[in-house]
Amino acid sequence: MRAVVCSKFEGPDALQIGDLPAPDMPAGYVRIAVRAAGVNFADTLMAAGKYQVKPQLPFAPGLEVAGFITEISSDVNGLAVGDRVMACVDYGGFAEEAVARASDTYVIPDSMTFVEAAGFPIVYGTSHIGLKHKLNLQAGETLLVHGAAGGVGLTAVEIGKALGAKVIATAGGAEKLAVAERYGADALIDYRTEDIRERVKALTDGRGADAVYDPVGGSAFDASLRATVQLGRILVVGFASGTVPQIPANILLVKNLTIIGYYWGAHRILDPALVNESFAELLAWFEAGKIKPHVSHVFAMDEIGEAMSTILQRKSTGKVVVLTESGAQEA
Repeated sequence: MRAVVCSKFEGPDALQIGDLPAPDMPAGYVRIAVRAAGVNFADTLMAAGKYQVKPQLPFAPGLEVAGFITEISSDVNGLAVGDRVMACVDYGGFAEEAVARASDTYVIPDSMTFVEAAGFPIVYGTSHIGLKHKLNLQAGETLLVHGAAGGVGLTAVEIGKALGAKVIATAGGAEKLAVAERYGADALIDYRTEDIRERVKALTDGRGADAVYDPVGGSAFDASLRATVQLGRILVVGFASGTVPQIPANILLVKNLTIIGYYWGAHRILDPALVNESFAELLAWFEAGKIKPHVSHVFAMDEIGEAMSTILQRKSTGKVVVLTESGAQEA
């Protein structure tokens, strides 16, 4: 099958289009004819051999796909050949075919395109469980979202608003802040030119944010410690800045702060029932028009290098998606 092939761990520039054997399908899995696949920062790490999952070479990267089910294992219930689905995979998404655990595969609404579906699972899944179940965000609270025009950040803005919070969004530059505003942000902070702590305090009459959603780390995290209320909560989602913050325990003590570490992917194994419940609500919200996936760039699969560069150079907002040849023909 045609695929993006990683034959050596030398990063996105070493990826090539080639042929790989169709993947075997174990019990509990389904086979999907891929039409579109979401591109994530984690894919760039996997291509460099720096991700927590390190497949045997050669392999196809790619963590989320959308397409048609073409085959199901005999022990799978609730899914059928021909279903339009989105799915998370451990790797192998940038290919004509992928296999996914049935528990990671979700039938999508007729109104959802494959492009929308391909970029849906990771970012919406991460933000929904993160905000609703980890941060326990309540209506009327103030939520500070860093990286608010990025993949998870933009969905956090949407979901924060859906849960009834006031959302303060941070991003770099007017263009990215405008995207966050279109998706519901109540107030905007340009971290390039404004002091996050001072602006949050000004926007909350000196009180601070109740909760923080942080996929950025670095100086954004440091500012969050000083921009939260007493008993505030900070959700650590990632380190897009490239700097892993060192947490000063004295500030946690004085302000009674709660710092919550969070890796959504683990919940697919640790608590699949919670993930299923989460996606049921998210897909209902999509059908009701409460959330609308934002895909800023769509590339052909053989443009995977450019797709990854767009993410690494921070040129994208929301999601980046690649189309297989069949997906491009149908688009």
